[in-house]
Amino acid sequence: MDNGFISFHGIYGIFSSFTPDGLEWVAYALTTGLLAFTVINVMVMSTALYVWFERRAIGRFQSRLGPNRWGPFGLLQPIADIIKIITKEDTTPADADRPIFNVAPVLLFTTTVLAVAVIPFGEGSFLGGLNVSLIFIIGVTSLNTIAILMGGWASRNKYAMLGCMRGVAMLVSYEVPMALAMTGVVLISGSLALSDIVSSQSVPFLLVQPLGFLVFIAAASAEMSRTPFDQIEAESELGAGYHTEYSSMKFGIFQLAEFMAPLVTSIIVTVLFLSGYKGWSLIPGPIWFVVKVFGVLFVLLWVRATWPRLRIDQIMGFAWKGLFGLALINILVTAIEVMLLQDANGGLTSGDMWLMAAINWGVTIISVVVMVNVLGQKRLERPVPTPSPLANMYAEAD
Repeated sequence: MDNGFISFHGIYGIFSSFTPDGLEWVAYALTTGLLAFTVINVMVMSTALYVWFERRAIGRFQSRLGPNRWGPFGLLQPIADIIKIITKEDTTPADADRPIFNVAPVLLFTTTVLAVAVIPFGEGSFLGGLNVSLIFIIGVTSLNTIAILMGGWASRNKYAMLGCMRGVAMLVSYEVPMALAMTGVVLISGSLALSDIVSSQSVPFLLVQPLGFLVFIAAASAEMSRTPFDQIEAESELGAGYHTEYSSMKFGIFQLAEFMAPLVTSIIVTVLFLSGYKGWSLIPGPIWFVVKVFGVLFVLLWVRATWPRLRIDQIMGFAWKGLFGLALINILVTAIEVMLLQDANGGLTSGDMWLMAAINWGVTIISVVVMVNVLGQKRLERPVPTPSPLANMYAEAD
């Protein structure tokens, strides 16, 4: 037992003590199955709670009450939604590619959950031990693109097809700056393991890498298809986008994966930029971790509740003209700083990181101001409307 987390080897030891010699694989399977069952159910229940919180919070943002009928403060609303989805008819288009149509929501949900498998929730956690866990997260989350393409393609529906193709173009575009934003973190920490990245943050990387953080959070919001980047669904244009033809639990699994994505993104942001479980020693690490994740979730929710949806051309231009250039600037500046400041062993002290933070904040402010002035369209001012005489707005029109 370490910081409230039971190690994998501890659970394996318990099962192996009841397993006959030669059947160690049974103990291993039981251990991995128990851990997978626990993580999946914790994530699903956390997502249900987050759905309730998001609907209540957005209701407040928009001067509404939000769900308040089922249970105290509407806490049972997610349960009511699940029951409603389960009881709906499960329909499949006659011309749909059934195997791909059925696998698409499962693949999207699986890839979302797999990203949590390498997250260190606390010191000594049984998760987060993979030495290339950052590469694992990039690879796993990239499979979301395939799942969305499968759902739209197999539906044999023009709106679903337009939604999935638009989604693929957007997701592939934003994966590039998101991966580049992580590169700055790797340069400073000198490791691809998330546990090492957390331990190397004597100063939170949010302060040391502000430009990388801004690029990452913007690209991650697009990857989640959250406002203002929710063009994959775009209900006003495409019905429901790539999952227009889905119903019942298939639709429910899509929604579960989509609402779980902000939770997973907040967890990754906490590990990469907010020093993970590290904090004042008086408070246990897992509690610090949960508080930081909730803070990131609230910021993402705030953006969703207040920003309007962008056009698809604006979204694509922002990825390649804005975030891509900012990510390259961040890598260049960080690489120069690390080369000049690191010691003989390749390490950086807290003083070095504070110096990097001061430099990088200046670079961030200048880069963002330049990007806004270069990409901003000040020349596209709204013209003064000229009313028609036929509108009876002038006396001479009578």
